[in-house]
Amino acid sequence: MRGGLKMVSSAELYERARRLIPGGVNSPVRAYDPYPFFTKKASGSRIHDVDGKVYIDYVMGYGALLLGHSPEIIIQTLRKAVEDGVLYCTPTEEEVILAEKICKLYPSIEMVRLANTGLEATMHAIRLARGYTGRKKILKFEGCYHGAHDSLLVKAGSGALTFGAPSSLGVLEDLAKHTLISRYNDIELTEKIVRENAEDLAAIIVEPIPVNVGLIKPKKGFLEALRRLADEVGAVLIFDEVVTGFRLAPGGAQEYFNVKADITTLGKALGGGLPISAFGGKREIMENLSPVGKVYQAGTFSGNPLSTKTALTVVEYIEKNRQIYGEMRRMVERLCRAAREFIEDLKIDATVNNLESMFQVFFTPREILSYDDVLTSDLGRFKKFFHSLLKQGVFIPPSQFETCFFSTAHTDEDLEKTIEAFGRAFAECRG
Repeated sequence: MRGGLKMVSSAELYERARRLIPGGVNSPVRAYDPYPFFTKKASGSRIHDVDGKVYIDYVMGYGALLLGHSPEIIIQTLRKAVEDGVLYCTPTEEEVILAEKICKLYPSIEMVRLANTGLEATMHAIRLARGYTGRKKILKFEGCYHGAHDSLLVKAGSGALTFGAPSSLGVLEDLAKHTLISRYNDIELTEKIVRENAEDLAAIIVEPIPVNVGLIKPKKGFLEALRRLADEVGAVLIFDEVVTGFRLAPGGAQEYFNVKADITTLGKALGGGLPISAFGGKREIMENLSPVGKVYQAGTFSGNPLSTKTALTVVEYIEKNRQIYGEMRRMVERLCRAAREFIEDLKIDATVNNLESMFQVFFTPREILSYDDVLTSDLGRFKKFFHSLLKQGVFIPPSQFETCFFSTAHTDEDLEKTIEAFGRAFAECRG
């Protein structure tokens, strides 16, 4: 017994969970064989499971935990916020200050609306783009993930230029047909699709850096081409920066690549671990939102004091400590340099992609420039790599189609232990 609770194992909890929760998990990315570990607590760069094991965490809330688990500044913010009340459903001063700071860091955002999840932000952004333009079609890119809502839970059908097809049961074909699919980093194909659908294209939505298929970097000129094409046909350019926002740079991918969007979606790192998202853009577009416009959007928990005050704490910390990005980049580059040396020495067919505080290992010799390249990866080898690291106390996302994240809480000691674990894991994957 501990604290009056009976000690249980991850295996026991998984068996109980499977009977009550589909697949035993509340998000499918958490599932892996034979069962996921169940977490008891987390602090800094470390996550502790109910079995007493401790892991260096590179999942980091799939990018949300820029400052690591439970940083003291967030704990202090939350203690005070809880005392003041957890939900008002009225405006607060903190909402106004947070909006001011977001607009300052993202010059393309002239007005902003808070929501709760990345899914909500992209869903509202799509509706807003359609309402603003009076058009129906949207263009997305194969492999880019924008949340599990019906307009974007769509895959490419047969042929290079095609209407989308549902990628999940329950998504209506009549809705999916309004979503067009192109190949990320393929400017020629994208130009063809945009121009052939120019009159009814409401929006182009893209993750500036796709991170839900591993990590793919844009070719030089690709994001600029999207900006040019959107302007050419009068479509709204939406940058889904739910992951890259505040993580790639204080001003996200738009600051990093110097390309501005018409609408930007934010989330994850903004909340420091609490649920919050935002979508914002040009004033002439945003003023179409209710209550001043005819595009409806609402949410009981939007702008709730716990999430808003925490987000304000995160943004203020970033404003005062911009050096954190260089420190995280240094550690990522050190790890990835070591990983490439292991791959070369052991003659393993693998590729490492990294950018700023993000990285991923792909078990394929191909350069990773698109979703098609990611699909050539050896998933069996990745699974072996994942389990080897897990046994050594290093936790990365269990899927080849995800991205690993550093935080400000990771230390040089963590880095050296991770490099050693990578060396052993790569050796186990040889042959």
